[in-house]
Amino acid sequence: MGILDRLSLDGKRAFITGGSRGLGREIAICMAEAGADVALVARDANSLEETAERIRKLGRDCWTYVGDVGDPEACEAVCVRALQETDTFDILVNNVGGRRANIPIEEMPIAQWKELVDLNLTSAFVCAKVIGGAMLERGEGGRVINLASINALVAGRGIAGRHYEAAKAGVLMLTRSLATDWAPKGITVNAICPGIFATDPNKIWAQKHPEVIEAYVKNIPMGKLGEPEDLGPLAVYLASDAARYMTGAALVIDGGYTCW
Repeated sequence: MGILDRLSLDGKRAFITGGSRGLGREIAICMAEAGADVALVARDANSLEETAERIRKLGRDCWTYVGDVGDPEACEAVCVRALQETDTFDILVNNVGGRRANIPIEEMPIAQWKELVDLNLTSAFVCAKVIGGAMLERGEGGRVINLASINALVAGRGIAGRHYEAAKAGVLMLTRSLATDWAPKGITVNAICPGIFATDPNKIWAQKHPEVIEAYVKNIPMGKLGEPEDLGPLAVYLASDAARYMTGAALVIDGGYTCW
């Protein structure tokens, strides 16, 4: 089997949270280009449908689910519904997340902390429990890809909201723990740790807090933000047969930021 054949996702189905825009959209499109059918979950129906149409034009099936996976009960309901409608998934991408709040620990309300930890960490647990659990039950292996962050490894500079670092570090250890638990069942579990990318939320951050983004860029050896399309191919690799011996890994893609 040639390398391009090993990178193919023909006949696979992927479940992607936060799949309507930004990094999730690029992952979804890249996986569809590699041959996968895709189910997308996001809060905004219009952006979901726009992304779905792009995927369908590639000749792939695409299911869309409007829901807030930051709400654990809503997340579980969406996962169950998706399994009922599509029967099975071979690939799970826990992409949804975000800092959303620039509030110091000493000032953050407990309710907001819980809400943001649910968004960034509990959502990955719930999807792994339901979608990953279905993979285990089926017994034919699978791929789980968790979007962590370089802030699982290093604290962000010049910014508060340490719920994000805490939750993404949790995602990283959830990844490694599940990797050991599920390896005997043929399911690989890996994490991608992106640096700062030119996504819509980060463009908004750049407008509201330009000093934060400028400080990040000054510490990136490549001297620029990543583009969302730079991340999609890495996710395809992790989802493919080419990465069949990789599990429990945390792959950093940050333009060299964490080298210093």
